[in-house]
Amino acid sequence: MRIRAGGAADIDAIMAMGDEAVRWMVSRGNTQQWGTDLWSETPTRLASVTCMIKEADVWMAELDGEPVGVMITSDKPVPQVKPIDEPEVYVWLLLTSRRHAGKKIGTQLLEKAVSIAREKGVSLLRVDCFGGGNGDLVRYYERHGFEKSYTFKAIFDWPGQVLSQRI
Repeated sequence: MRIRAGGAADIDAIMAMGDEAVRWMVSRGNTQQWGTDLWSETPTRLASVTCMIKEADVWMAELDGEPVGVMITSDKPVPQVKPIDEPEVYVWLLLTSRRHAGKKIGTQLLEKAVSIAREKGVSLLRVDCFGGGNGDLVRYYERHGFEKSYTFKAIFDWPGQVLSQRI
């Protein structure tokens, strides 16, 4: 697997992975995390991803030239999360192809986030995620060295969980 810098040219691949994720979550009965509408059919989702790409760093994971994961990082949190008075690397988005589940794509992208923090001399890595459902997503990040920091409510009472990791 190769991780490369991404950008605006990757918007279609990112949106397709979002569509794939929504379909997978809906098939499992999870409609609260990202709803039921495909990313590619939701203008506000396209606007949000486009904005992220313009304002932050995009990292694309590829297998044999095919995009299979994306991570977007920044030196500040997403708008719904309180900023802190300390330098950080914040994972704005982590999304992997369900067709390649089990290949540790998310793990490798999170390892890239750790290396980005080290390169910048930053000792804090943070991420937020859907904190509802059965807690699988929170446990995923905990298995990767993150600890729960605090919870928050986003739009439509979406339960968010901020997690952090000291590097």
